Amino acid sequence: MADEVKIDKDAFNTRLSQFISAWKNDKRQSNDALFGGAGSIVVLMGKNEEVPTFHKNNTMHFWLLGYEFPATLMVFTLEALYIVTTAKKAKHLEPLKGGKIPVEILVRGKDAEQNAKHFEKCLDVIKGAGKKVGTIPKGTSTGPFADEWKKSFGEISKEVEEVDISLALSSAAFAIKDETELRSMRTASRACTGLLSEYFVEEMSSILDAEKKVTHKELADKIDKKLDDTKFFKNLKTKLPPDFDNSQLDFVYGPTIQSGGNYDLKQSASADDSNLHAGIIIAGLGLRYKSYCSMVARTFLVDPNNSQESNYKVLQSVQEILIREARDGVTIKDLYNKALGVIKAKRPQLEKHFAKTIGSGIGIEARDSTLLINAKNTRALRDGMTLNFAPSFADLENPEPQDKKSKMYSLFVSDTIRVKSRSEDAANFTKSAPLDLGAISFYFKEDEEEQTSPQKGKSKKDPKIGAVASSNVVKTKLRAERTKQINEGAELRRREHQKELAQKKQQQGLELYTEAAGDANGVTQKKFKKFESYKRDNQFPSRVADLVIVVDVKASTIVLPIMGRPVPFHINTIKNASKSDEGEFSYLRINFLSPGQGVGRKDDQPFEDANAHFVRSLTFRSTDADRMQDIAQQITDLRKNAVRREQEKKELEDVVEQDKLQVIRSRKPTNLDNVFVRPGLDGKRIPGEVEIHQNGLRYSDHRGSQIDILFSNIKHLFFQPCTHELIVIIHVHLKDPIMIGKKKAKDVQFYREATDMAFDETGNRKRKHRYGDEEEFEQEQEERRRRTQLDKIFKSFADKIELAAPGEDKFGVDVPFRELGFNGVPNRSNVLCQPTTDCLVQLTEPPFMVLTLDEIEIVHLEHVQFGLKNFDMVCVFKDFHRAPAHINTVPVESLENVKDWLDSVNIAYSEGPLNLNWSTIMKTVVADPHQFFVDGGWSFLTMESDDEGEVEEEEESAFEMSDEELAASDESSEDESEFDDDASADEGDASDEESAGEDWDELEKKAKKKDREGGLDDEDTGRKKKR
Repeated sequence: MADEVKIDKDAFNTRLSQFISAWKNDKRQSNDALFGGAGSIVVLMGKNEEVPTFHKNNTMHFWLLGYEFPATLMVFTLEALYIVTTAKKAKHLEPLKGGKIPVEILVRGKDAEQNAKHFEKCLDVIKGAGKKVGTIPKGTSTGPFADEWKKSFGEISKEVEEVDISLALSSAAFAIKDETELRSMRTASRACTGLLSEYFVEEMSSILDAEKKVTHKELADKIDKKLDDTKFFKNLKTKLPPDFDNSQLDFVYGPTIQSGGNYDLKQSASADDSNLHAGIIIAGLGLRYKSYCSMVARTFLVDPNNSQESNYKVLQSVQEILIREARDGVTIKDLYNKALGVIKAKRPQLEKHFAKTIGSGIGIEARDSTLLINAKNTRALRDGMTLNFAPSFADLENPEPQDKKSKMYSLFVSDTIRVKSRSEDAANFTKSAPLDLGAISFYFKEDEEEQTSPQKGKSKKDPKIGAVASSNVVKTKLRAERTKQINEGAELRRREHQKELAQKKQQQGLELYTEAAGDANGVTQKKFKKFESYKRDNQFPSRVADLVIVVDVKASTIVLPIMGRPVPFHINTIKNASKSDEGEFSYLRINFLSPGQGVGRKDDQPFEDANAHFVRSLTFRSTDADRMQDIAQQITDLRKNAVRREQEKKELEDVVEQDKLQVIRSRKPTNLDNVFVRPGLDGKRIPGEVEIHQNGLRYSDHRGSQIDILFSNIKHLFFQPCTHELIVIIHVHLKDPIMIGKKKAKDVQFYREATDMAFDETGNRKRKHRYGDEEEFEQEQEERRRRTQLDKIFKSFADKIELAAPGEDKFGVDVPFRELGFNGVPNRSNVLCQPTTDCLVQLTEPPFMVLTLDEIEIVHLEHVQFGLKNFDMVCVFKDFHRAPAHINTVPVESLENVKDWLDSVNIAYSEGPLNLNWSTIMKTVVADPHQFFVDGGWSFLTMESDDEGEVEEEEESAFEMSDEELAASDESSEDESEFDDDASADEGDASDEESAGEDWDELEKKAKKKDREGGLDDEDTGRKKKR
C-alpha cells in the first residue's frame, strides 16, 4: 500500500459500532430474521482483479476503510473484529485500535507455520461464536491467500453451517447512507449530468445538424477523454463543490450510446461501431467518485412521430411516479406495481414491453442485487437509501418508420435518487438532466420543410402575430362614464347585502359592548412608574462632597447642591436644562416636570400625587461659563438617552421570546437553498437556506446568522409566484413580533430572484442557423420554463411547511389573487394590493402589508366624488385601540372591483367625498363603545355619503353655487382633513380636469336660457366685452 493511505479512524469506529449494534438488535428483537442466526461473519479478499469489480466483500472494505486491502481476511463477531493481513497493510490498520469494538490484527509473514496458526485462531473464534457463520456465497476472491483460507475453512465446514449474509450487509451497512456518502454521490451525479447535458447533447446535436458520420464508439471515447478535462468540470452550470477532484472520477457504466434499431438496455452494454442514427438515441453513463456511484441515462427523440412521443410520455410518467412514491416504509414490489399501474391506465399495450427489473440499489456497488426494483422484492425502503430507477420499454414497433433502421426502437431513462421520509418526495440527484419531452426532442426536418416550401408557411397565419389586444380596448374614453358601466341588478343586490351587513354589525356592537366598557377620554390611562437614584448614602459619587453639580450617568441622576447638601434628582423628573449668560456670570436653569405644564398631546405625564407641591425650576450661577455649558449638554444627552430607552422598551413590549427550536438531528432536514430573507440580516446581502425542523423553521447563512420561526407563532403563510414579478416569495406573517438583529419584525419573507438562475443565454441546444425573432422566442420560452420551475419548487416547499406543522398550530398556504388586485399606497410607494382567501396583502415591497379580513370591522372609501381620479380606502379593525389602516390613491377604475370584492367577503363598507379625522373618531369610539353603538354606530358614515349625494344632485340641477361659497367649502374641507400631505395630495386639483357631465350643446342651451332670464343676450354680452 502507498504511504499516503489515510484511514478515517472516527468513520471506521462509528460504522463498525453501527454494524455490530444492528447485528445485536437483530438477535434481540427480530429473532435473527436478517442475519440468519450467524454468530460470526467472514469477509475474504483475494488478489487484485485485472478489471476492478465491486462485490459485497470489497464493498465492505471500502465502507469501513475507504480502501480495498487485497489478500486480507476479516472475521466479525458480536464482541470483536479479527483481521489477517500482511505487515505492510497492518501498519495502516494499527491506528484503528482503541475503539468501542476491539480490533485484533494478525500479521502474516513468510513463516508458513505462523500463518497457519493465524487461520487456526480465526477458525477457533468462528466455532466459539456459534454453529452458524455468515459468508458471501457469490464471492469472487481468488489467489494463493484465498485458496489457503478456503482449504483451512474446509476442515471445519462440517462443524458449522454457512449462512448467506449479503442481505444483512446491505441492510445494516451499505444501503442507508450517511451525509459523507450522500455528498460523494451528489458530486458524482452532478458530474454525470454535466457530461450528458452539457457535453454529449451539444456534440450529438452538432453531428446530426452537420449530418456527419460518427460511430457510437468514437462518440463514447470523446466522453471518456472528457473525464480528464479539469477546465470543463470547473465551468459546469451544475456547480461542483470547491474541493472537487476530477482525478477521483471513474466510469462504472458506459458511456454507452445506441441508435439505429439495435438497443441493449443491460448495465453491461457498451458502444458499438455503428454510426449515430437520427432517430431514437439512447445515451447513458455512470461515474464513481470517492468510491460512490451515480448513473443517468436519457432517450433523445429526433424528429419523433406522435406514437413515439406518446410512448415516451408514458415512460416519463412512470419515472415521475417512481420518484414521487419512493418513501420510507414503501415495499419495493408495491413501488413496481404502482409504476405498472400507470402503464395499464395510460397505454396497456406497452405492458408487455416493460422491463421486469427497473433499477436497483446504488452506492459503493453500482448494482446492489438485494435491492432490485421488481415485482418480487418484498424489502421495504428506508430513509437514506439511494436507488437507481431505470424503467424502459424494449422492442417497440414504429408505425411510421423513416427508414429501415427506424422500424424498431426502445425507450430508456435512468436517474439516481435518495429516499426521504414518509411525508417527502425522493431527492433526484440527476434532475439537472431534463426529462420532459420538450427538452429531449430535436426537430431538424422542420427547418428543411420551411426552406423548401416558403409559400406554404405564409398561408398559415399565426394568430399571436398582429393580434389586437382586445382587453385593452375600452368602450368609452372618459373615466366618469367608464365607472358607470355596471350591472344595475348586481349593484342593487350588493346594496341590499350591505344593508344586512351594516345591521348585523350594529347588533353585534350592542351585544358585545356593555355600558361599563371603554377608556376615559378615549385614551388608556398611563400609570406612574416609581424610580429611585440611590438606595444608600454610600452610593453617591465621591465628587458630591465638593458641593458641585454632578451628572451621574450610571445612575441616570443629577446631584444638585441645595442648602449645603447634595440632593439627587432622577433624569425622569427633569424636563430640560438651558444655559444663559448675563454679564460676567453664566446661569444654568433646570426645569422639572410638573402637572399642567404639557400642551396638547404632551400633557400625559403621570404623577403619583398631582395635588402635591412641585418645584418648577432651579437656577445656578457661576463664573465658569464652559462648565455650565458642559453640564447643560450632559443633562440634555442624558435626557435624550432616557427617552430613547423608554421608546425602545415600549416598542419591544409586544416582542415575545419564542420557545427553543427542536432541531432534527436524525436526518438532514427538508431545506430550500439559495434564498434571501427580508428583513435582511446585518452585513452584506448573501443567500442562505431555510430548513423545516420539528416545531418550526430555521433560516441560516454561511456567516452563522440564524432566524428561528416556530410553527406556533405563524399566523399566515403565503406563497406568491413570480408571474409578472421579479421574485418568487414564501412569506410568513407572525402572531407576535420577533427580534431579527436589533429590530423587531412581524413579517419574515424568503425569496429568490426569478432572473438569478444560471442558464444558457446563447440559445437552444437544437439551434441551427437561427437569428432574430426566432431566437428571442426560444429565449422567452426558456424564461417561462425557468419561472414555472421556480414557482413549482417554492410552492412545494410551502406545502411541506404546511404539512410539517402540528394540528394545534395548523395553517394553510394562501396564494394572492392577482386578478382581484388593485394599486394603492399603503405606506410610501404605489404597489399592487392583492386579496387572498383570508387577507389583503402587499408582499412585494417592504414595509409589507398583511390585513387579516376577520379582524376588519368596516371599510370606508374616502374621496369618492365625481371627477376625481383616485380614492382612499380606510380599514377599521375590530380592536378599536388599533389605528385604522389606510390605502391611499387607489385608481377610481378599481372602485367597482373593490366594492364587489368587499361584498363577496362579507365586509361592510361605506363611502364618502371627504377625508375624515380618524384619530378623533376612534377616540370617541374607544371612550364609550356602548354609547357609540347606541347612537347608531357606523351608520353616520353611510348617512354622510347619502346626504352628500342629495346635495350634489340639487347643485347639479340648480347651478347657483357662487365662487365665494365654493372657496369656503374648499377651506372647510381642508380644515377638517388631518391626513398627511402624501395621502392624496394631487387629487384636489383633479376635480376641474376632464369632468364629463352634459355635452357642449346642452351646456350652451342652458347658458342661453340663463342669459335670457337675466335680461342679457349675445349682442349685449358682445358689446360689454368690446368696451
